[in-house]
Amino acid sequence: MNQPEFSQLASPHFKAGPLVPAGKGLAPFVVNELAPVRQRWRIAVVTETYPPEINGVANTVAKVVEGLRARDHTVQLVRPRQQVLDRSASTLDVNLMLTQGLTIPMYKHLRMGLPCKNALVKLWSLRRPDLVHIATEGPLGWSALQAAIKLRLPVCSDFRTNFQAYSQFYGMGWLQKPIMAYLRKFHNACHCTMVPTDALRHQLESMGLKDLAVIARGVDTRLFTPAKRNDALRRQWGLEGNDVAVLHVGRLAPEKNLAALAAAYQRIQRVQPRARLVVVGDGPAREALKARCPDAFFAGFQSGEALAGHYASSDMFVFPSLTETYGNVVPEAMASGLAVVAFDDAAAGQLIRHRESGALASPADAQGFAMLVAELSIRDDLRKAWGACARVQMLEHGWEAVLRGIEATYASTMVHANSPQPDFLQPWVQPGWVNSDS
Repeated sequence: MNQPEFSQLASPHFKAGPLVPAGKGLAPFVVNELAPVRQRWRIAVVTETYPPEINGVANTVAKVVEGLRARDHTVQLVRPRQQVLDRSASTLDVNLMLTQGLTIPMYKHLRMGLPCKNALVKLWSLRRPDLVHIATEGPLGWSALQAAIKLRLPVCSDFRTNFQAYSQFYGMGWLQKPIMAYLRKFHNACHCTMVPTDALRHQLESMGLKDLAVIARGVDTRLFTPAKRNDALRRQWGLEGNDVAVLHVGRLAPEKNLAALAAAYQRIQRVQPRARLVVVGDGPAREALKARCPDAFFAGFQSGEALAGHYASSDMFVFPSLTETYGNVVPEAMASGLAVVAFDDAAAGQLIRHRESGALASPADAQGFAMLVAELSIRDDLRKAWGACARVQMLEHGWEAVLRGIEATYASTMVHANSPQPDFLQPWVQPGWVNSDS
């Protein structure tokens, strides 16, 4: 069923149907419609990760925060302090609460937030948000959920990372069931959980999660565009003329199925010797991948315009991961005009039209995946045709439509929670407010 338009949802501030007193000689009438009014809400967004950290969750949460502010909502961002000299709220132009955090083992560039329930109860008691949006399920997210429950606040959450699937790649497969039990308890305590694909919704429902809403992820088609192709960058990669740049973007970690990437590249080298694998990203599996692909170009972390240039300057995109809840890099590559080869899973399975805007292999068929990659590396005609189609597809997946869906979900959640709605015109926390390490 299609999501209702935001303007179609009931407003707690405007009700239809009251009798209006008639003037002399006029019959009474009923007001059945009012002019559409854009509601402005106070949204507390809680996340363990945020830029300048580089990962898909951080980037997506930042886009949501920016989009909500652009649509006249007041956003309070609750996140861990990332470094000693963290950015001040004044540079973000957003209400900011910084909490204590710890470095995540094996990912020194990322931090997780520590619990701060009491500080959040105090803050939200003084300045009550209309809704709490919890983006991550770590210790900070759990304490935010407990604070919101105590104050009877409407809560939306996101299911963004397959933690329960990751455990098997770190020798902790026995943790898979306890992790899933925690995630089920966490999300079922929320009024609504947003998931990016219908396939993931069905999967999670079979695992006992409830109140799931499908909200796709957006892609910035102005940032990610074929127009940013850079021949000088290609020369840095060691490419000349019609040499083929095979791009991979993502965290270099065991759960990302990098063995399939290495095998596919080795097959490419047999049919397209001058092709070069370009790897954007870093992580604990970097050295292992480098050992298997010694002539690949490792570009490290890239973001913003630099990342867009890497996409646009490549010729095809290879994505072997089977543990994504979505996989933002797939629509980014497609928006950049690249033909993508991936497994039929997550964003790739939802977005790619097989042999029209890319190619999909069965999740169990690693050999078929490698064959598709090798075929595309020698077919310049397919790369151009599929890449052009992918770009056209992504023009319909901008953030505006996604934000409308998020707003509709917020409105539905507040109605479902049956929570009193405070006067949304009352001043909230002033911009620049920071509560450091509460």
